[in-house]
Amino acid sequence: MRVRALLLIGALALVTAAKAPPAPPPSREPAIVRVRLVTGAGPIVIALDARHAPATVANFLAYVDDGRFEGTSFYRATRRKTAPKTGFVQGGIGTDAHRMLGLVPLEPTSQTGIKHLDGVLSMARYDRTDSATGNFSIMVGPNPSLDARPGFVGYAAFGRVVAGMDVVKRMLAEPTSPGGEGAFKGQLMVKPIPILRAERLDGVAKPTGAPKVWQMLKGVKR
Repeated sequence: MRVRALLLIGALALVTAAKAPPAPPPSREPAIVRVRLVTGAGPIVIALDARHAPATVANFLAYVDDGRFEGTSFYRATRRKTAPKTGFVQGGIGTDAHRMLGLVPLEPTSQTGIKHLDGVLSMARYDRTDSATGNFSIMVGPNPSLDARPGFVGYAAFGRVVAGMDVVKRMLAEPTSPGGEGAFKGQLMVKPIPILRAERLDGVAKPTGAPKVWQMLKGVKR
């Protein structure tokens, strides 16, 4: 059921994007902005490349500054069959449309020059090119198949891990369910790893001011 929901979220994102708060425009940020992700498996420090991927970084920081990643998780471990210690882990808001901001224009690797190498962060997206929201992946080993090439726009790489790759590698080794459909088959973690909080280490927080619907709903359920 969880897999079906993950597959359906693509359509949901495109439908709800018009109503969701818009993705923030690029703003003046340090060339590199560090963020600490505090997870149930340990801390990860990432350095976001605002100089080369300004729109993608602005979007990610909006989720950080609004607290939209708090209470989410890393939920996917994609391992290569021929080299199971490499691949990527994926996390973020998952199917929670209440945390979603608007869709982000794709900044392809052919534009930014940031390739999908070991430790690099990349925005997850749906079939539509400009459809990234609040889900992201961290590479373990190079993943050149995610880079732009003739006939394929690829995915938006926008930063890299500067501390905590041991945590990421432990995540990649997490047990996964054998079930699933499509790209998610055999890749969803049996026990997703919580993202407890995400916090800036550089620059000044710029909350969007958009309603935090997921928090409101949590209060109602109590």
